[in-house]
Amino acid sequence: MKSEKEIHVYFMPGMCANSLIFERIKLPYEYKSHFLEWIQPEKNESLNSYAKRLSLKIVHDNPILVGVSFGGVIVQEISKIIDVRKLIIISSIKSKKEMSNSMKFAKKTKSYKLLPVSWLDDFESLMAFVFGPKIKRRVDLYRKYLSVRNKYYLEWSIEKIINWDQEKSLKNIIHIHGTKDSIFPVNNIKNYIPVENGDHAIILKNADWLNDYFSENLF
Repeated sequence: MKSEKEIHVYFMPGMCANSLIFERIKLPYEYKSHFLEWIQPEKNESLNSYAKRLSLKIVHDNPILVGVSFGGVIVQEISKIIDVRKLIIISSIKSKKEMSNSMKFAKKTKSYKLLPVSWLDDFESLMAFVFGPKIKRRVDLYRKYLSVRNKYYLEWSIEKIINWDQEKSLKNIIHIHGTKDSIFPVNNIKNYIPVENGDHAIILKNADWLNDYFSENLF
């Protein structure tokens, strides 16, 4: 029997990833999980336009949004379009100030435009690019999670996250971040809940920690 107080939680995966990255997340019985997937960007589509199209897949009022990495940026943009009960980002950033120094350099020099995304056809390179270099030894184990590898999607995603222009953190956002994250190093991150020794793949490696957190803090 469904609870009358059932709360809907929408999860958005990180760049190139599908919703299987949330397979280890178990919410308390009051919550109903829904999983968003990446859609193909339209030509020269803005991040706002993309977020609007994706928000149409959210069919419940006032949901909780949870986004990982670039998915964390996406749910922040969606929260500017619809009302949300709570906004949670994992292994992500809250403003352009929290980008890594290498991303800031890439934005300044526009060197990201020179990145030949075809090299990401090599799955080991894709794994390292999305999850960080330490993940390479788990290539076979994590292969199932990275199914979104369309060339235009990759080019669009890299361009949009590098050029994300959010100046300040949104109010009341909850940010969970591994202290050993190599994609978004914590030396640039402010006001976050630390997962000690967690890397960029805490959604997979630290699911038990996240489940404990969610069971105590989702309300």
